[in-house]
Amino acid sequence: MYDKQKYLKLLSKEYKNVNEVAEEIINLQAIINLPKGTEMFLSDIHGEYEPFVHILNNGGGIIKSKIDEIFGNTIAKKERETLATLIYYPKEKLKRMKKEIDDLKEWYNITLYRLIEVAKKVSSKYTRSKVRKAINNGFEYVIDELLHSQAGNEADKERYYKAIIKTIIDLDQAESFVIAISDLIKRMAIDHLHIIGDIYDRGKHPDLVIEKLKKFHSVDMQWGNHDICWMGASCGNKASIATVVRNCARYNNIEILEDAYGINMRPLSIFAMETYREDDCLNFMPKVYEDNKYDNRDKATIAKIHKAITIIQFKLEGQLIQKHPEYQLDSRLLLDKMNLKKGYVILEGKKYDLKDTNFPTLNPDDVYALTEEEEEVVERLCEAFQHSQKLNEHMKFIYQKGELYTIFNSNLLFHACVPMEEDGSFKEVEFLGRKVSGKEYFDLVNETIKKVYFDKENQNPDLLDIMWFLWLSPNSPFFGNSKMATFEAYFIDDKETHKEEKNPYYYLTAKEEICDKVLKEFGLAGKEAHIVNGHIPVKAKDGESPLRANGKLLVIDGGFAKSYQEKTGNAGYILTYNSYGLLLSQNKPFESVEKAIKEERDIISEIIVKKTGVVRKTVGDTDIGKRLKNEIEDLSELLKFYQAGELKQTN
Repeated sequence: MYDKQKYLKLLSKEYKNVNEVAEEIINLQAIINLPKGTEMFLSDIHGEYEPFVHILNNGGGIIKSKIDEIFGNTIAKKERETLATLIYYPKEKLKRMKKEIDDLKEWYNITLYRLIEVAKKVSSKYTRSKVRKAINNGFEYVIDELLHSQAGNEADKERYYKAIIKTIIDLDQAESFVIAISDLIKRMAIDHLHIIGDIYDRGKHPDLVIEKLKKFHSVDMQWGNHDICWMGASCGNKASIATVVRNCARYNNIEILEDAYGINMRPLSIFAMETYREDDCLNFMPKVYEDNKYDNRDKATIAKIHKAITIIQFKLEGQLIQKHPEYQLDSRLLLDKMNLKKGYVILEGKKYDLKDTNFPTLNPDDVYALTEEEEEVVERLCEAFQHSQKLNEHMKFIYQKGELYTIFNSNLLFHACVPMEEDGSFKEVEFLGRKVSGKEYFDLVNETIKKVYFDKENQNPDLLDIMWFLWLSPNSPFFGNSKMATFEAYFIDDKETHKEEKNPYYYLTAKEEICDKVLKEFGLAGKEAHIVNGHIPVKAKDGESPLRANGKLLVIDGGFAKSYQEKTGNAGYILTYNSYGLLLSQNKPFESVEKAIKEERDIISEIIVKKTGVVRKTVGDTDIGKRLKNEIEDLSELLKFYQAGELKQTN
């Protein structure tokens, strides 16, 4: 039972007397009455580092809008664009500006004033203490003074500002100051960041995305199916490892394995070149985009690697399907359905011609058995994945920061779906010997994923296989399609076989009552509650909307990955939630950091949804606010005990 007096005695060690308690109550009361900080939601980054960083730099368009609010009527659009670019990329932009400007001191004099005004605007909803703590490049005292000075009348304040700025310039500290205050502006623009899954695969630099997130001041993430695949691979699941390598080969991203994570691909490369020496492997040529077309490795070599690891993957998956009949994935055992002599495969009782019949490593007596050479390749890869220090650091971060789902300020965040039946009931799934559905299923999956990583010593040897199941099972909350049609996409021309039927969740949640049912299952209700998903790219060019069920559900995967942009017609969505409400923007493709700096090109975002409330939200309306109110109640009780003499005060 809760012992109030015992708890208050413990609390009194931190707040030793009436004055300290009263001061903290006043402080917390002030905080809960401040405007709510801005949350940003991003999904399906897929290794696209440059546009991801640019969105963080521009605060999802917030910084540009603040500049326009302040200077829209006083300085030209071109100057406002220059100021925005300077804030986004201060070091790079300054290097260029110093070559172009004749009177650098005068430019600094004007620019520092402007930066201070922007910093005031974006930091106005935070406490002075929080703003000062956010300054991490020096100049804490100077910036604090410039943002909060109350020096006499306006004339006095102007002289005070001029003196500080003149000294900064005279001491040759203007460049460092610009960088420091630009970093503060970016820090204040986004109070908290949500990543709704799929950091990995397709794009070239998921490793850099993780490094950026590790340094970000406040972030949570909800795992996506591609993340789950990498998480399983890092723990040693062989089918997951083969899938990760295949995806890297398919998107011409072998460098992410070799250069970023130090995973030796030479054994696989040698095996592939020897095994498919006479095979041009045309069906396995990697996808080439503008940002990877100059990669050094020969595309023909990649194609052979791609084919070799694909066959290994199908074999390893077949072994898992046979080992775990409870996965109910027998329909994906396809290698044994091929007739290579006659060139066809039987799929769901129907015969289809094969595009490729050269599979020298398939044993007709046991098509799912690896050859000795394949075994050696897989073991070497497995060892490399498990012993990659950087990969392990990144996976530890993902396991620690991530969850299957998150409830944050009345929003339910998860990557893909809550498996459902056609009638809208939650689908019952057999998972680790238990039949579960809805939130109970989510909680069990979440607990299991954590156990795979954090309790390696005591886990069931079969538990790791669950990570592969979660990657592609129709019953997985990370996937939820009828099948992952990898085999069909590689080997069958008929596009009908490539179709993956979606779980009913994906179309039933177009109805408001179904969304309300999902929200209620997770303990949420009311107009303020929303579901935020990623996973399924929104084909805006075909008229699809990211907004479902009268705004109850928002799907924010619009195509960060270049491989999706032709289908979607955009480059992803940015969802922000500030003190005024929700704002959903649709992005145009980002060209490059070089053009962003040189030509001052921003990501053009078109606002497509704006949901504002009648009353501006405060910190007190948030989850953090609820915790602070509880703290105020506890401190008020402690204050009464001190005032009544029931607890001794100390200095």
